[in-house]
Amino acid sequence: MISYQFEQYGEALVENESAPPAVTGREVLLKISACGVCHSDVHLWEGFFDLGGGKQLDVKGKRKLPFTLGHEIVGEVVAVGNDVTDVQVGDKRLVYPWIGCDDCATCAAGNGHLCNNPRALGIDIDGGYSDHVFIPDEKYLLDYGDLPKELACTYTCSGLTAYGAIRKVERRCNNGTLLIIGCGGLGLAALAIVKSVTNATIYVADIDPEKRQLGLDAGAAAAFDPADRAQFKELMRLTGGGVNAAIDFVGAESSAKFGVNVLAKGGKLVIVGLFGGTFTLPVPMFPIKAIAVEGTFVGSLAEMNELLALAKAGKLQTLKLDERPMKEANSALMDLKNGHVLGRVVLKN
Repeated sequence: MISYQFEQYGEALVENESAPPAVTGREVLLKISACGVCHSDVHLWEGFFDLGGGKQLDVKGKRKLPFTLGHEIVGEVVAVGNDVTDVQVGDKRLVYPWIGCDDCATCAAGNGHLCNNPRALGIDIDGGYSDHVFIPDEKYLLDYGDLPKELACTYTCSGLTAYGAIRKVERRCNNGTLLIIGCGGLGLAALAIVKSVTNATIYVADIDPEKRQLGLDAGAAAAFDPADRAQFKELMRLTGGGVNAAIDFVGAESSAKFGVNVLAKGGKLVIVGLFGGTFTLPVPMFPIKAIAVEGTFVGSLAEMNELLALAKAGKLQTLKLDERPMKEANSALMDLKNGHVLGRVVLKN
């Protein structure tokens, strides 16, 4: 099989050929038709996350090199283990990539995405920048129906992450206001989903005017530049003292600080993005404003099924996709790293 891998952290992806893995038990081999490119792929390729103050979180871990990135995967079943019962060769399936050890209390509770010994595709074991991928268990393969494969694959990370974040603020913003910070791939995924989950009035914020326009085109009531003090004041005036909830899809020091500052009393900020850095907030402000700040990491298999049901029922808006051939995996990753992507890049075989 042909895979596009990095052989050293931070170096260009190269084309490598290897034999497809054999499958047994409940294992499945999938021929990949499409794989999304996620900004977390950039951090994994670099081998670290920026913690601010010159500090880094090393994420090289137990990953074996060369390594294949890519965790937003759809494809066709081409081989099954002897214990597989629910899928067969020829089935077209979406892959839930956030696989845990399947042998701990966290996994037993249905939260394998939070497992301390994960086997996530494209994160811990080889993923989707390839023409084939190994799936440890058939239960992680989902029927995506008549959805376009290029769109379906995005639901397993950007879609699921956005959905999980929206669910975390749903109670706070229903009948109120929600601010989405960042109109990149994740923010646009949230805009495609949000009206199927909450009736909140939706605002967006982004430093890039072109991305703000994408947010407006996706249905936001208004768009703001977080670096513009006058626009900050206008947002506070428009909302009568702040939004009920905010979701930070950037995850930078400046975006998190902005997100906290625009919260109304009783508001909640959920941080999704992994751009990096640090920010501080005086401790008394937490009880004085009764605010909450929470992180989120993708979503559970149950939430994946909920999201997929909404998509198959036609309840989600479409996304702006940038479709490219799989052989352009390296240039796609570099474009994303350098901020030259609008929407979501999807690689196709």
